[in-house]
Amino acid sequence: MNAARDALAQAGLAVAAPHWIDAGEAVDLPFAGDRAAARAALEALALPADLFVLERANRDCRLFIADMDSTMITVECIDELADYAGLKAQIADVTERAMRGELDFTEALASRVALLKGLAESVIDQCRAERVRLMPGAKELVGTLKARGAQTILVSGGFVPFAQPVGREIGFDRQVANVLHIEDGKLAGTVEQPIVDAARKRSELLGAIQALGIDKAQAIAIGDGANDIPMIEAAGLGIAYHAKPKTRAAADAAIERGDLSALLHALGIARKEWVEA
Repeated sequence: MNAARDALAQAGLAVAAPHWIDAGEAVDLPFAGDRAAARAALEALALPADLFVLERANRDCRLFIADMDSTMITVECIDELADYAGLKAQIADVTERAMRGELDFTEALASRVALLKGLAESVIDQCRAERVRLMPGAKELVGTLKARGAQTILVSGGFVPFAQPVGREIGFDRQVANVLHIEDGKLAGTVEQPIVDAARKRSELLGAIQALGIDKAQAIAIGDGANDIPMIEAAGLGIAYHAKPKTRAAADAAIERGDLSALLHALGIARKEWVEA
């Protein structure tokens, strides 16, 4: 904390007295001045902590929109589904490249889903039960934000049979995801068009801001992959969660060490105010 305070002062920023949100765990350093300069000064320190540079208005969150795979849950569902078809290594490689922004997301999704053609529909439920686990802090984060008046939306480039039950379990108000085509009880190898891609994620965010009549600063988006970048950039506060390099570079802040509950501390919410899972 002292190192961060000194770095901000040396960057020419007017730093106020620190305020502990939770003693020894999370602290506020109020300052006046340029956010970009503050972020650069803090990141140069390479401190063993998650750092957030945000406006006070960001703390009045009225919209929280989140990616699902590797953000709200610990796995990539399509990779786990592919394992039941004996194709995990092949499909996971494409997923990783797509999330890094090295491949076109739409084409990468189509090619991976095509490889799953013929897989029994029942495997989806089996996969969800056996492989899908919630990310630590997910329920606390969403529950606390909802209790404080935020609308919450799960928007996924994955699939409805995963997103709907996951979203409901975590507590999201709404879920948006791709629809897999099923023929005779088996995956047809195609998805309903248009797909939920980067542009759709961004439009869901902007549409919700307009519908709610809120300021952009009150909208928070979080994700880990390249297809989350437009959504993250369009939000008042864009968060990269244990993210790919391109996504981390595009975000206002990154959670690299903590779990999802770190965002509650970033919003100035002490543990005693969290909604328990």
